[in-house]
Amino acid sequence: QRRSLAPSQLAKRKAGDEDEEEEEDWQPPASRKRQKAAGEAESGECYRSPFRKPLAQLTNRPHCLDSSQHEAFIRSILSKPFKVPIPNYKGPLGLRSLGVKRAGLRGPLHDPFEEGALVLYEPPVLSAHDQLKIDKDKIPVHVVVDPVLSRVLRPHQREGVKFLWDCVTSRRIPGSHGCIMADEMGLGKTLQCITLMWTLLRQSPDCKPEIEKAVVVSPSSLVRNWYNEVEKWLGGRIQPLAIDGGSKEEIDRKLAGFMNQRGLRVPSPILIISYETFRLHAEVLQKGSVGLVICDEGHRLKNSENQTYQALNSLNTPRRVLISGTPIQNDLLEYFSLVHFVNSGILGTAQEFKRHFEMPILKGRDADASEAERHKGEERLKELISIVNRCLIRRTSDILSKYLPVKIEQVVCCRLTPLQTELYKNFLKQAKPVEELKEGKISVSSLSSITSLKKLCNHPALIYDKCVEEEEGFMGALALFPSGYSTKSVEPQLSGKMLVLDYILAVTKSTSNDKVVLVSNYTQTLDLFEKLCRNRRYLYVRLDGTMSIKKRAKIVERFNSPSSPEFIFMLSSKAGGCGLNLIGANRLVMFDPDWNPANDEQAMARVWRDGQKKMCYIYRLLSTGTIEEKIFQRQTHKKALSSCVVDEEQDVERHFSLGELKELFTLSETTTSDTHDKIKCRRCVNGHQVRPPPAGSDCTSDLSQWQHCADKRGLQDSVLKAAWDAAVTFTFHHHSHEEQRGIP
Repeated sequence: QRRSLAPSQLAKRKAGDEDEEEEEDWQPPASRKRQKAAGEAESGECYRSPFRKPLAQLTNRPHCLDSSQHEAFIRSILSKPFKVPIPNYKGPLGLRSLGVKRAGLRGPLHDPFEEGALVLYEPPVLSAHDQLKIDKDKIPVHVVVDPVLSRVLRPHQREGVKFLWDCVTSRRIPGSHGCIMADEMGLGKTLQCITLMWTLLRQSPDCKPEIEKAVVVSPSSLVRNWYNEVEKWLGGRIQPLAIDGGSKEEIDRKLAGFMNQRGLRVPSPILIISYETFRLHAEVLQKGSVGLVICDEGHRLKNSENQTYQALNSLNTPRRVLISGTPIQNDLLEYFSLVHFVNSGILGTAQEFKRHFEMPILKGRDADASEAERHKGEERLKELISIVNRCLIRRTSDILSKYLPVKIEQVVCCRLTPLQTELYKNFLKQAKPVEELKEGKISVSSLSSITSLKKLCNHPALIYDKCVEEEEGFMGALALFPSGYSTKSVEPQLSGKMLVLDYILAVTKSTSNDKVVLVSNYTQTLDLFEKLCRNRRYLYVRLDGTMSIKKRAKIVERFNSPSSPEFIFMLSSKAGGCGLNLIGANRLVMFDPDWNPANDEQAMARVWRDGQKKMCYIYRLLSTGTIEEKIFQRQTHKKALSSCVVDEEQDVERHFSLGELKELFTLSETTTSDTHDKIKCRRCVNGHQVRPPPAGSDCTSDLSQWQHCADKRGLQDSVLKAAWDAAVTFTFHHHSHEEQRGIP
């Protein structure tokens, strides 16, 4: 029987009183190791392999009874080294180092090679030799727009951001850091400027922020809108400071706190403030420096002599961006003021500009100019354009055809009612503005006559008080009103335009769920709109100069909500015509024209904006044969009326000749449209559209932007067609981008 030679078995056999003889009789197979083991056994020693460790006795009791030691033991098992929870993270790329010191080469804040990345600056490629010589802490890096913004920018907006960045970093014009963003309304100028600010506040080729603080100056009605836009696009990544009210001490304290901010991480790096508040508190803002200033609706700065211009110009900031969807046309001094504000000295001083540019250009455009003067004027105009275009970017609303529905703009000529006609003729006989002009005088009474005639075209109720008081031009006019007439209630049948408006609103309300914006230059006209809405039981909201800034933002937001019950938004063009977004409505009625075509363009762009989903209809109402058609003709012919305001005599003298002023005070009773008579339309015979325009040409000679002129048979708008029989005599209508969108 074979027995085990394991030490443990040998020990057991030795302890079990086994017979020593049996131990001696048994011999293992011959081998060195076994003989050695047998020899040791004979000598009474237990063999242990040098490679084996003694066995420990197993028990059911835990090895460690101390709970703290046990917890420490478990934590040591579960503990892992820290790992940044970002896929493919290769180290800190931005200013936040996550508690770890940055090592190695500097890198851009965002990946410049990511698909769709908008790269504003690309560092020059360095040779291997240059890479050895250059200081690693001075290597320039890519400047890449935050993907959060670049993903929502449209192609023209990406181009605009690149242009703005090149200008404010002095890469387009060495030594100059300003530019003019002159895109037409609705192209996203606000988003482009927010992208510029965010990029400058976070990065530069030197791997640090380009600026610490930025100031946005806008009309008071847009302060809250700018705040909301920053919140919308940056999603809480930054906390702007918007000042839209408060006591003088409170505003001064906030502004002082803003100016005292320093360092890489400024708590509130963007200040949003109105022009009026900036002018009143400019002294506080001038105590420090600001990296960037953005002036929204910058055409307010066309006069370098006003206090707002001087206050902004004295602000210590090299980078200036001026936003205006309606740049000044044909007034070179105003154009100079805008360019001089953003890039001082690029056109020289005012005297040098006048001598080198303005006088030669104006002489060259004169009808009596010689051939040499015309040639010189054209050369100077080309030189001026080439200089200004280096810091001005302008894109038209044609770009929006890819993103927005069709817009149909219609000029509707409305005949005067018999009461309006008699009051109009009576005023021209009594006030005699034409006779005063024959004497070579442009008096205050001439200006007041213009205002009276414009109000009469809106509704006789607006001049009723003057008739009661028998002011000049209205003596005996009270007898022309119907018996028992009262201004407490509105009577649409007494005004041609109000009658057409009443039809438009009624047909729109009964046949669709569209909302309407009503725009007027006079708050008295808005009062009439309110009376009409109460009489017809239309729900409405009203925005004029009396409404606080905070309340304006709330009612705009409420009106744009699809669930809001309001049908009409009444808007004063003076108080809220600029910058408001009223996409909740898709029909807009421009009840009366303004001397400044920019004001009308701004007001009419409120509904056809980014976010609009419906086809838009714009109705521009004009009283047939009256002063309103004369105003429209001058707007269309672009005769530099942009700065003419009724109560500024010197502007009227500059823009009108005596002959042109005389023409204002006439009434054409027999025409269907004084404007149509003067444009020599080749499509119409006796006021009826009888043939299409020649191939490749427009329907008019002077009003080339109006693509159709039509009587009732030529109308495609069912709402206006239903209102035709009320008082409409003629229409000009213009499809925006109908060829691109397939509209016939």
